[in-house]
Amino acid sequence: MFKVIKDAGIRCKVNNYLKSFRVEKKFASTDVVSSADVVIIGGGIAGCNTLYQLSKRGVNAVLLERHKLTSGTTWHTAGLVWSLRPCDLEVRLLQDSRDVYSSLEKETGDYAGWINNGGMFISRSKVRTEEYMRLHTLGKAMGIPSEVLAPKDAQKLFPLLDPSVFKMALYSPQDGTIDPSMACNALVKAATKNGGKVYEDCPVIDVHYAHNILGNKEVTGVHTDKGFIKTKCVVNCGGAWGPRIARFAGIPSLPLIPFKHAYVVSDAVPEIRNCPNIRDHDVSLYIKIQGETCQIGGYENNPIILDQVPDNIQFHLYELDWDVFNVHMQSAANLCPKLGTVGIKSTVCGPESFTPDHKPLLGEDPNLFGLYHNCGYNSAGMMFSAGTAIQMAEWIISGRPHYNMFTFDIARFTQGQMSRAHWVRESSHEAYVRNYSIVFPHDEPLAGRDCSHDALHQELVEDGAVMQVRAGWERPGFYLPGEKIRVQQYDWGGTNDYPRNLDQRYEDVVKGDYTFGFSKHHDLIGKEALACRNAAAMFNMSYYGKFYLTGPDAQRVAGLAFTADLANTENKVVYSLLLNDKGGVEADLTVSILDGGSGQLHEPIFKGRGYYVVTSGFSANHACAMLRRVIQKYKLRATITDVTKQLAILSINGPDSQRILQRYTDAGLSNDAFALNTHRSIRIYKAPNSDNKTYTCRALRVSWSGELGWELHIPSSHAIQVYKSLSSAKGLTNAGWRALTSLSAEKGYHLWNSDLRTDDNPIEANLGFTCRKGGEYIGNEHVTKARTNGVTKKYAFFTLDDKVALFGQEAIYRNGEPVGYLRRGDYAYHLDCPIGIGYVNNKGSIVTKNYLQEGQYEIEVMGKRYKAKLHLKSPFDPNGQRLLGNYGNLGMDENTHEPHAGQNEKSGGVE
Repeated sequence: MFKVIKDAGIRCKVNNYLKSFRVEKKFASTDVVSSADVVIIGGGIAGCNTLYQLSKRGVNAVLLERHKLTSGTTWHTAGLVWSLRPCDLEVRLLQDSRDVYSSLEKETGDYAGWINNGGMFISRSKVRTEEYMRLHTLGKAMGIPSEVLAPKDAQKLFPLLDPSVFKMALYSPQDGTIDPSMACNALVKAATKNGGKVYEDCPVIDVHYAHNILGNKEVTGVHTDKGFIKTKCVVNCGGAWGPRIARFAGIPSLPLIPFKHAYVVSDAVPEIRNCPNIRDHDVSLYIKIQGETCQIGGYENNPIILDQVPDNIQFHLYELDWDVFNVHMQSAANLCPKLGTVGIKSTVCGPESFTPDHKPLLGEDPNLFGLYHNCGYNSAGMMFSAGTAIQMAEWIISGRPHYNMFTFDIARFTQGQMSRAHWVRESSHEAYVRNYSIVFPHDEPLAGRDCSHDALHQELVEDGAVMQVRAGWERPGFYLPGEKIRVQQYDWGGTNDYPRNLDQRYEDVVKGDYTFGFSKHHDLIGKEALACRNAAAMFNMSYYGKFYLTGPDAQRVAGLAFTADLANTENKVVYSLLLNDKGGVEADLTVSILDGGSGQLHEPIFKGRGYYVVTSGFSANHACAMLRRVIQKYKLRATITDVTKQLAILSINGPDSQRILQRYTDAGLSNDAFALNTHRSIRIYKAPNSDNKTYTCRALRVSWSGELGWELHIPSSHAIQVYKSLSSAKGLTNAGWRALTSLSAEKGYHLWNSDLRTDDNPIEANLGFTCRKGGEYIGNEHVTKARTNGVTKKYAFFTLDDKVALFGQEAIYRNGEPVGYLRRGDYAYHLDCPIGIGYVNNKGSIVTKNYLQEGQYEIEVMGKRYKAKLHLKSPFDPNGQRLLGNYGNLGMDENTHEPHAGQNEKSGGVE
């Protein structure tokens, strides 16, 4: 059994010990500076790293701390720094953090507390081993060394391990630990040497902002009890107090919840000196080595949520609740039996902030220009903040970071999500509980569901839809015909006296994707995909973001923001990109040119030319924020109106789509009457050959599946009637997003934030055709440079003969050498093979067509390599004949369908 020492004197000594690591210079000025380029609020590790990076770049930056540096949550953090994570962005950020921490001593002359003792992940199950092999493979592709160890070999590195309780271990020699007080000391010393200023005991009273001539809010200054600082940029590094700082600035809520998080410090165990740190994910346990003692902690199923953390506490600890924490003691004793016999020197239980998706909150707030967030690190602030501070500095100075930071960007959350306190609370609880759970590619959360519905939600559930959630929106993942499986209210895992849901069918369905092989629903999804390829399928795409861009300067905004040529394109639907100043792709979208209409939702009345913009619902809030930044930066008179809720989208795709849709409309649908990539207002009959009511909608002849098809953009008030009419059509199959994303990968269409991101240039991504060669759209010079000079990475497709599941993050080998990793993987049901999409590198040299085609390729999946064939374009319908309705191999084309009204009419049909 553990011997627990509860001596209050020891707790006091621990507290005083950590307090003793103070910055040498005391910041006791009676007054603050009158102005600054940037004001950072919060003196924890995030604030200190941000000050360090900004001052290093010559920015006049000021850090304000209401008490003492590190007195919030930083001082009591364990300080573990790992190397391997399930996504490439986090691996890069961790690498940057290690570089910063390991170089501080040389820069400042003071030891910064960095210890490179390595780290080890422990696996107790086959599926956990598969997850670690994915990490091992991604590490190879990104140059991060790791070693797969048998239990006995792992025991040689960590003698206390019991090799009989686990299957394998993954050892990463670059892992380590960082002392929080020493690190902050070194960071601030370097920052002040570069001109940065720090004010302790300087609480912020208010963050001032004003409305500019366009009606947008801008930061104007910070009010402290030591004076007013005029500034146009504030960085919220408040950690668990971050939401309070946001409220000072008029932002009503941030998706961040404080929890009690704890670890204990053991008595001395000489055998563990210089041993690697341990993560035993299967029992949510970590062990940090600190000399001859270790810190033991983890993530329990019944954590204690704090309603708020008081303003007046510093270097604060709570009493440890052993009923909650003891599960980690038992897990540690099971893994390392000797730890069950040593004493506990002290306990550390403090507040930590957690977010709904277990990712930090970074970037400029979409509702207040000049307010940046850098908080919500989910107990990983020491690990990430040095790397993210580099991106934050670049973000503030140049407008956008170098890396693709979308998964950390505050704009990933919608106002609808953040305004629901129960959504934030539930989702953050689940994120805490599942922190060490296996990250499956198609897992779905159980908490925070039903945040946003489209008008068709209930009808689709009644027809068998199994829902996914993206950006708070429920959308159909796939269908189980004859079933009605509803997402249940979150039951908190049955903890804290909450009863478990009686209906657990949705949980059971989700568990069908708890695999790194093919899903339990693989064949079902395949039937939906092939129904689209061989007949017709209907997809509900209502969660897509839908905006009207109007106003006197709308054309100027469109010319700056969109890469495509929008001149002389009446009734056209144009695929375009939205780039940042570095030429990175911030969004891909379709733009329909409008000249006003009848006053209905799908054709509003406005003066001058307007634009109907449609983009992925997953990133719609981000895309809208980027457009608003263009308007703000160039001081243009334009308005963006969000009509996502007001319009539903039904997409009908497949060889039979024209024949089926024609029975419900009198509009001509032939290539002559309704050309590809055009739009028009059409009437939809409630039922064919009847005198019942008709409904108008905007039809776009576009398709994300690569088939003949139309999107119907319908006022939500009429969506159910139109859906019921169309769903009664013989030969039309309901299909979900799992099938649609497979179809799009097979066709070779891009998926933003996956194989198309903010760190990709359009030329690298084979999207040069979307960028006009004339005009001064944002990022144009970087596209022109890439066209002229070539690029050092290039987009490519890979197909495998072996039937192995691909999800993305698998390593790409060329002639036996790693040259990248897959960004996206799926199964191409029509081609009947796995398909992967990624970028091929050439060690910094230009990637040419010959370089791509002359190599022999392999894809490594969980440590095993499979022969792969590279394609410059997807092998599925490379000439796009199916989009035109030319299905010669099926014995039909767009002129062989049965005659119908408007078949041979020109644009306008019989309307």
